[in-house]
Amino acid sequence: MVWEALGSAALGFALALVAARRFPARLPDRRLVLATGPVAALVGGLISHTVLGPGHLVVTWCVALGFSTALLSLLLRDDTPRRRQWRQDALRTAPAPAPAGAGAGFAQHSGFGQDAGRGQAPSLRRQGRGRPSASYGPR
Repeated sequence: MVWEALGSAALGFALALVAARRFPARLPDRRLVLATGPVAALVGGLISHTVLGPGHLVVTWCVALGFSTALLSLLLRDDTPRRRQWRQDALRTAPAPAPAGAGAGFAQHSGFGQDAGRGQAPSLRRQGRGRPSASYGPR
């Protein structure tokens, strides 16, 4: 078990060194890359040792190398250096559809105008069909 862990960490560190030298512009800080490789390899080696049991040294190291490769690939960025564009909420970018009777003013659609005097609570939900939720499930 000790040799599997040491070998996995060494493989992960070697892969991280190669990645840091080959793609310096596409990876974040070098310290993060050099820490991610061995930790990912240790986790992969531990999982494969737990699943396969003792006696599968080469397979454990291959799985550890795969885990380290997968996690280091998640750190890669695009080739072109550009400003990071934050993702906007897709439901808020498009203007809301106009409800029936549009142009009547705020009081009609919010429930604060005509219903408030009759003892009814103002409605917080929009009347009519709205846009579907982000998961297209029921509201």
